[in-house]
Amino acid sequence: MTNINLFELATTPVHEETARLMQICNACRYCEGFCAVFPAMERRRLFTEGDTAYLANLCHHCGACYHACQYSPPHEFAVNVPQVLADRRAESWEAFAWPGPLAGLFVRNGLMVSILASLSLALAVGLMLAMIAPELFWGVHLGEGAFYVIMPHTVMAGIPMVICSFALLAFAVGARRYWRATGARWGGLPALVDAMQASADMRNLGGDHDGKGGGCPGADDRTSMARRYYHHLTFYGFMLCFASTSTATLYHYLLGREAPYGYFELPVVLGTAGGVMLCWGTAGLWREKRRMEPAVKSVASLGMDYAFIWLLFWVSATGLILLVVRETSFMGLALAVHLGLVYGLFLVLPYSKFVHAIYRFAALLADAGEKRRTP
Repeated sequence: MTNINLFELATTPVHEETARLMQICNACRYCEGFCAVFPAMERRRLFTEGDTAYLANLCHHCGACYHACQYSPPHEFAVNVPQVLADRRAESWEAFAWPGPLAGLFVRNGLMVSILASLSLALAVGLMLAMIAPELFWGVHLGEGAFYVIMPHTVMAGIPMVICSFALLAFAVGARRYWRATGARWGGLPALVDAMQASADMRNLGGDHDGKGGGCPGADDRTSMARRYYHHLTFYGFMLCFASTSTATLYHYLLGREAPYGYFELPVVLGTAGGVMLCWGTAGLWREKRRMEPAVKSVASLGMDYAFIWLLFWVSATGLILLVVRETSFMGLALAVHLGLVYGLFLVLPYSKFVHAIYRFAALLADAGEKRRTP
């Protein structure tokens, strides 16, 4: 398949190295059953900048092909597909990011995530302390509407509304740039269903193309399904928290009820379950990231990976802490810390590891369409 690049991508050393490795792998084809990358690679003979960006985002970075490869270092071919695709993936995120001047956040993401989160946290706490009386901030407030004694609902909801609108626009522009640059084509409803299934069950982290293998190998070559399970916990925990927020919004505007809600009401149950799953999943992903074979890690994107996992963990953890202390004098402080981290998280989402979910789904969608068009 020959791609038509409507969005110009620069030729870089990482692209050239990716193309070199794909040529070698295309001749060998020993790893063709490991994941979706290798069948997609086999449908190509030459690799444009769009092709390498597409294949890099189709990769789930499990590392299985590195451990199986007979040409991996110290062989003179020095084939290290997971590491090179990870570098190319991060490079593509920077190229597609919008607005362009903020794309540099990908380069220094580990540091920038921490700085922005801290600034957002300090801003939230400072605004609260400056706008309300200290006796209210440290007071005990019970029942519905207690949160809004500390911060008015219009302010609490207005800030994330503005941030999320910007983030959604940045995601949409980046995804459109990616789709055009890779020459992807819409494969219809069956392709969409297949891509959604591949995303939902994360079959490409199963150790083979069907997701029924032994999982991802670690530094000692032993395989484990833990990374796949931790991804499930993180993804579905995030979705439960989103469902909790959506339900609370309906409670507020349709039923006229204000947060915080009772411990056994739907928004709280969904948020508690989602928060626990997010804490468990992100802590597990941190562990799995450290367990991974050092040779396949991307030094360029490692800080971004750890920073995003760290921030997502603490957003969920502070939400659970707020649930515990909401009927005490620490409610104001816990709310301020939690909101500050939430604002910081959403502020950096378009320039963090979160974008892999957008581009990877787009890659899976394009792959599903390709498979249906290929005889």
